[in-house]
Amino acid sequence: MYVLAYGIGPLLWSPLSEIPSLGRNSLYIFTFAIFIVLLIPTALVNNFPGLVFLQFLLGFFRSPCLATGPGTLGDMYAFGKLSYALSTWAVVATSGPAVGPLLSGYSVPATGWRRSTWELLWLSGPLFIAFFFLVLKASPSNILLQRTQRLREQTGQSCFRSQGEIDQSKRHTREVVTEALWRPIQTMILNLSIGFTALYVALIYDIYYSFFECFPMVYERIFGMSLGAQGLVYLSIAVGITVGLVMYLIWIRITWEPAVRTWNIGPPERRLIPALFASFLLPIGLFLFAWTATSDIHWIVSIVGIAIMSGGIFMIMQPIFLYFPLSYPKYVASVFAGNTVARSVLAAAIVHCSQPLYVNLGINRGVSLLGGFTVGCIFSICALYHLGPSLRARSEFAP
Repeated sequence: MYVLAYGIGPLLWSPLSEIPSLGRNSLYIFTFAIFIVLLIPTALVNNFPGLVFLQFLLGFFRSPCLATGPGTLGDMYAFGKLSYALSTWAVVATSGPAVGPLLSGYSVPATGWRRSTWELLWLSGPLFIAFFFLVLKASPSNILLQRTQRLREQTGQSCFRSQGEIDQSKRHTREVVTEALWRPIQTMILNLSIGFTALYVALIYDIYYSFFECFPMVYERIFGMSLGAQGLVYLSIAVGITVGLVMYLIWIRITWEPAVRTWNIGPPERRLIPALFASFLLPIGLFLFAWTATSDIHWIVSIVGIAIMSGGIFMIMQPIFLYFPLSYPKYVASVFAGNTVARSVLAAAIVHCSQPLYVNLGINRGVSLLGGFTVGCIFSICALYHLGPSLRARSEFAP
C-alpha cells in the first residue's frame, strides 16, 4: 500500500507544485510534517487494517520527494550539469530501500517491528528541522511571484503581475484536472515509445521490489543467515547502483556534457546509448542469481548477480528519464506522472504475486521467468533507439 500511494500521490502533488503561490518548498514542508506526525500512530497501532491504512497515508504524503524532486533540481542546476545532480539524487533514492533492511535487520529481532518505525521518526525529525531552516526556495515562478508582490507593496499599484500569475489565470479547473488525471494515461496509450518505456521501467521496478520477497527465501532458508546478515546482503544493491553511477557519469562527462556545450546534442535517442549496453546487464545479473542461489554454491556468487542486476537497473532508468524531457518537453510532467503511476501500481501488485511465484516455480525458475521478460526488452529498447525519430514524428505529443 505504501508503494501504491507513492504512485497515486504525484497526481495531486505535482500539479500543486506548479502553482506559483505554493511553490515546491511549501509542499515539501507540509507533506513532510504530516508524514512525521503519521509515524507516531503507525508505531503504536495495534491492528492490521489500521497499519495498512497508515502505510498508505505515509506513502501518499511522502511521494512529493520523488515526484517533484527532479523538478527542484531542474530549478537549481544548468542543463549541462543537471544530469550529475539527477544521477546522484537517483542513487540516494534507489539505495534507500536497500539500506533500510540493514538498520532494521539488527534492531527488529531485539526490540520488535515497531522499532523500525521509531527509527524512521528519529531520522526524519532532525532532517525536517534542517530542511525547514536551511533549504532555500528555488522555484522560479514562486520567486518571481514574491518579487512582484513586494513591488506591488512598494509602489502601491496592483497592475504588476508575474508570468506565473498570468499563466495560472488562463487555466481552468477542468484543464488542471484533465492534465493531472487523464493526460498521464493518455500519453502512455496513444504514444508507443512512452507506453513501452513506462512498461519497461515498471518491469524493472517490479523486479526490484520482488527481491524483497526473494531474499529471505534464499539467504535465510538456503544459506541460514540471520535477519541482520540478510540486511548486509541488501548492500550489494547499493554497491551495484554506485558502480552504475560511476559508469554513467563517465559517459556524461565524455559525450553528453561536450555535446551540450557545443549545442550539438543530436536526437533524443542518443541519450539511450547507456541503456542499450545496460539492457544486457539486467538479464545477466538475474540469470546469475537464479542459478547460483543454491546451497552447493557460495553465497557470494549470487550476490555478485544482484550487484550486476542493480547496476543495470540504474543505467537503464537514468537514460530513459533523460530521454523523456528531450522528446516530449511540453508534456514532460504528464509523461513522468504516468510513468510513476504505472511502475508504482505494478510494484504494489508484484509484492503480492512474487511470493507465490517463487514458491510455486522455485527461485531459479521464478527469477529466470523475470529474466526472460528482460531479454525480450533488449530487442524493444534497440527498436526504440532506431525507430524513435519516426515514432516521435507521428506523435501528437512531440514538438
